[in-house]
Amino acid sequence: MINRRSILKSMALGAASTLAIAAVGISSAQAENKELKIGFVGVTSGPAAAWGTSNVRSMQTRAAWLNETGGVKIGNDTYNINIVTFDDQKDPKRAIAGMEKMAQEGVHYVVGPNVDDGAAAVRPVAEANGIIYFPYAFPKALYQKPASNAVLGMIANYQSGPAIYKYLKENKGVKKIAFVAANESDPLSQRDGGVEAAKALGLEVVAQNDTYQNDTRDFTPVLTPIVALKPDLLVLSGVAPANAPLLIRAARELGYEGLISTETAQDAKVLAEGAGEYANGFISVGGASTPEIASDTMKEFVTRYTKMFGEYNDESNTKVYALEYILDTLKANPAAINDVAEFKKTMDTFTAPNPFLKGDAKLSYVGSTSFGQKRQLSVPMVVNEYKDGAFQTLFVGSVD
Repeated sequence: MINRRSILKSMALGAASTLAIAAVGISSAQAENKELKIGFVGVTSGPAAAWGTSNVRSMQTRAAWLNETGGVKIGNDTYNINIVTFDDQKDPKRAIAGMEKMAQEGVHYVVGPNVDDGAAAVRPVAEANGIIYFPYAFPKALYQKPASNAVLGMIANYQSGPAIYKYLKENKGVKKIAFVAANESDPLSQRDGGVEAAKALGLEVVAQNDTYQNDTRDFTPVLTPIVALKPDLLVLSGVAPANAPLLIRAARELGYEGLISTETAQDAKVLAEGAGEYANGFISVGGASTPEIASDTMKEFVTRYTKMFGEYNDESNTKVYALEYILDTLKANPAAINDVAEFKKTMDTFTAPNPFLKGDAKLSYVGSTSFGQKRQLSVPMVVNEYKDGAFQTLFVGSVD
């Protein structure tokens, strides 16, 4: 039932995105502006649809807003932003086809893919065709030399995981931890990173080899032996938004009373529909903003997004950043419009005001500690706790 609803919802989201693109019209006063195409290649259908849909909707909302207010001035020219999208269906082969489409259309800056396999698969196409891309995928090899065209768009699990485990150890008395992951490269990689981080903190790892197929709908057999071990924390490594409520519900119905967490972003509405009160207390990485730090620009973004699509996903607090970074970096060096080598040169010293946070926060590229080069967007690390249909901020951190 949940799977069918997810598929139907994904179809509706795709239709809404298409309508949104049509709705981003330009006035006659803007007709003389040049066009700047920014691409998206990622998942907008299936169990992980919420990840990519959040990307696309964020880009479309911000592009419509910028176009409405006259376009974006880069150097001596003003541009209307055209978001070109491709649903890779979480399939690496389709991700490659999507990146090839971007190359054919002359797109040099692409947001996505959303998963490890897709982000790795498109690397040769991106490098051969002069495309900088912004994956929401965690393999360090994508961002370490000799790679240089991928820029991590969010906080990685090996950055958030240790922070979450440390917080729960110090504040919730967590001593024993268990991991469960889908039998796919993304979640397995995140699980391995989580296990390493947990051991480094001195936590006892009581389960780390339990896996499931991504199309599983009855998780009771998977979780029964783990629940019997009575861990203080159950980590759902790399869990897709559609699977998270099913795992949570199964664990609670088996009598598990401990904490449950993940390092992947989730959808509060999906949790509410699939797990209800069972999801209360679920901990996940959230969008890169909270009510306490959100600027008026961020608040207006949320309002515009909600008006355009009829709902809002907290993860878009993070996904709004990629397009902003691309445009502001191009403003800092207009030669980068058609030359990604210029873009990469600019990244090392780039700073700009952060429009989405209160105060004097800055946009900048980070990642030197994790990758040995600046190949990550600097966004706040917000960790959330789900309660009664909404996310509440547990704590906020950062990476360098």
